[in-house]
This record gives sequence, C-alpha cells and structure tokens, in this order.
Amino acid sequence: MPPILVDLQIACRDPQGLPTVDTLQHWLQTTVNQHHHTAEVTIRLVDEAESLQLNRDYRGKAYPTNVLSFPYEATVVLTPCLLGDLVICRQVVEREACEQQKPLMAHWAHMVIHGSLHLLGYHHDTDPAAEEMESLEAAILHTLGYANPYCGENPPMDQSSSYE
Repeated sequence: MPPILVDLQIACRDPQGLPTVDTLQHWLQTTVNQHHHTAEVTIRLVDEAESLQLNRDYRGKAYPTNVLSFPYEATVVLTPCLLGDLVICRQVVEREACEQQKPLMAHWAHMVIHGSLHLLGYHHDTDPAAEEMESLEAAILHTLGYANPYCGENPPMDQSSSYE
C-alpha cells in the first residue's frame, strides 16, 4: 500500500484534462509526508452545482468555490491516518488559472496543497496564520517545480475564488 492513499471520486461531467490519481497522490505525498508517513484522503472532483451546494450547506456561501476541506475528526487512532475529504471544483480551478494566468496543473497542485494543509490543521483566519500557510504552500509548490502563487502580477481573487 502506498504511504498516502487517495480515494479519487470524479463527479465531473467531462473527466478529460483532470489530474491523474498518481499526480494527486504525488502532490498529497509531498504535502502530508512531513506530518504523517501513512494517510488516506478522499478527493472528489466536482462541477459547479455540487460545489455551490456544499459551500452553501457547510459555509453559508452562495457561490461555488475552488476547494473545500472536510477534516476527519477521529475518536480513535487509525492506521493509516484518515485525514479527511477534499472537494475541488473543476470549473472554478480552470477559470482561476485562466484569470490569474497560471499553468492549469500548477493551480490544481495549489488547490490540493491548500486543501491538504487545512486537513492538517492549518488555517488562514488571522494574518499570522495566513502568512504561515501561504509560506508552506509556496515552499511545497517550489519543491514540486511550481511558482509561488502569491507572487507576481496575478489579479486578486474575488469572492468566487476564495481558498477554503
């Protein structure tokens, strides 16, 4: 069994052009390995309607978002460690990559890393926490050969592009 197990659920109408399970596993491995040597994460790739519904139900926000993180709250210690679920909206990721003039796979990687850090307990609800999380994201992306998503002339994200 691989150290990081990915349960991939594709709920998009068109699965063409999505990251492969091996790619998702590599991104997760790079992110999670410093915290857990074995772990399991479910990644569900969805269309805007499902993202909107989940964002409305769980966050009270009436728009689809790029990534939602649902940490598993264990009452017992399990092996491998169940980290939780990530729900990533294909259309939002593709639109953001285009608007921000970022390579699509780099933005997919960023969403997986960002969501995974949430599963590990990181957050961005205060300036110091946001700086720490953004620094970690940039370092992990650099390790993977991608640019820092917080540098450059990328336009600021609007409400439909909030990282969660």
